[in-house]
Amino acid sequence: MFSKHSKPQNRIDSLIGVGTRVNGDLHFSGGLRIDGEVTGSVIADPAKASTLVLSEQARVHGEISVTHLVVNGMVTGPVQASEYLELQSKAKVTGDVRYKTLEIQLGAIVEGKLVHINEASEKVVSLKVSGSESK
Repeated sequence: MFSKHSKPQNRIDSLIGVGTRVNGDLHFSGGLRIDGEVTGSVIADPAKASTLVLSEQARVHGEISVTHLVVNGMVTGPVQASEYLELQSKAKVTGDVRYKTLEIQLGAIVEGKLVHINEASEKVVSLKVSGSESK
């Protein structure tokens, strides 16, 4: 059975144009393209499929959490793409990246950990150590 988020948003609903600077968190649903600069988190509604496109001129300084992400600009902060992440040739991500499906083009840079998301890794189990503690 396919996830309800398996297909990307086919249209861009909102645009942050070149020369536009946003200070503060962005919460959106649907499709968003950033050509400008955002200082703050960019978070999509987790209940709906979303697509975020960062052009070559885009700069995001903060957390990104979406279902589908295409990066060709710069991101400084943690990134989570719960379905699909494409890092194009001019992409530079400084921060940890969590993804389910990943495509990286020649020239893309990631300065951080790449962590694959799957159902098994999302389930955390605490283990209690038995016995006495050593001093």
